[in-house]
Amino acid sequence: MKKTMVLGASDNPSRYSYLAVEKLNRYGHPVIAIGNKEGKVGETKIITGRPAEKEVDTVTLYLNPRIQKEYYDYILALHPKRIIFNPGAENAELNELAQANGIETKEACTLVMLGTGQY
Repeated sequence: MKKTMVLGASDNPSRYSYLAVEKLNRYGHPVIAIGNKEGKVGETKIITGRPAEKEVDTVTLYLNPRIQKEYYDYILALHPKRIIFNPGAENAELNELAQANGIETKEACTLVMLGTGQY
């Protein structure tokens, strides 16, 4: 199972980040949900800030590129194996930084990847 950080998590059931947290949990992936306000998605707490985490396999982004900028150093310091840029979160600058640091990047939808077995 792939420990996944959902960056831009929301407790609003109509948001894709909410659905991603739910689906990742349903598929058995450990989830760290980070949002701009605390809340819950099922049993997963949404936390604020930048918690120290180890062995993060995937960071899946649900933040627009302007907001992502403040997370660049944090994301890179996690040393994830990959970053998924969900639709609307595509970011050429972070993509280049990640690749320069040996991190695989994908412009894809986490929900589709899970549903089609590509996760």
